[in-house]
Amino acid sequence: IRPFVEAFAALRVTISAEEACGPMWLHKKDHVRALLSLPAVAERFRAAHGRAPGEDDVVRLYEKEFVPRQMGALAGAGRLVPGLLDAVAWLRGRGVRIGSSTGYFRDALDAVAAEAASRGYAPDFAFCPSDVAAARPAPWMIFRNMEAAGVFPPSAVLKVGDTIPDVGEGRNAGVWTSGVARTGSEVGLTEEDLAALPPEEQARRVESARRTLLAAGAHF
Repeated sequence: IRPFVEAFAALRVTISAEEACGPMWLHKKDHVRALLSLPAVAERFRAAHGRAPGEDDVVRLYEKEFVPRQMGALAGAGRLVPGLLDAVAWLRGRGVRIGSSTGYFRDALDAVAAEAASRGYAPDFAFCPSDVAAARPAPWMIFRNMEAAGVFPPSAVLKVGDTIPDVGEGRNAGVWTSGVARTGSEVGLTEEDLAALPPEEQARRVESARRTLLAAGAHF
């Protein structure tokens, strides 16, 4: 979220954290474009620059402002969810292949993957939007993982994701699809920030995330 807020601030346009995280599932250049298309953000841009935002502004925001900030913000982004290594060991002990898909551009994916690997986790395969014709909710990154793993039919695959488009990606690929509630984007808090909330508020947020992902079509 922070790189988006700071990138827009560099062009004298203020956006909130809530606005920034709205289209978080998109390829990041499309994310910038989507933010500029929000009526309220477009009006703030017009107030700052005396004109409507255009594609040149999308390119400038993405390449000159966002990408360097995104790369700088990735330190710590490879921290593992508690229990992950045990789950991965259990799966691999049963011959399950593990692939990854993401909205990150390749350099960002590589940075996160390197840190995760230093903590003991690496998927067998990882694909990003530049590897396929269209990012999620299109199913192509799942299919690329299936192809790389040599796994089919789709009923032999489980997609795990924490956003509505993740669920859409899985359903569009015809695979089993599971939504991540507590540690996912719908709750949107670090482990520490969630733990600091009263238990009833924690439960409310997790249940809200669960309902949202199930409504989007998650099987589990």
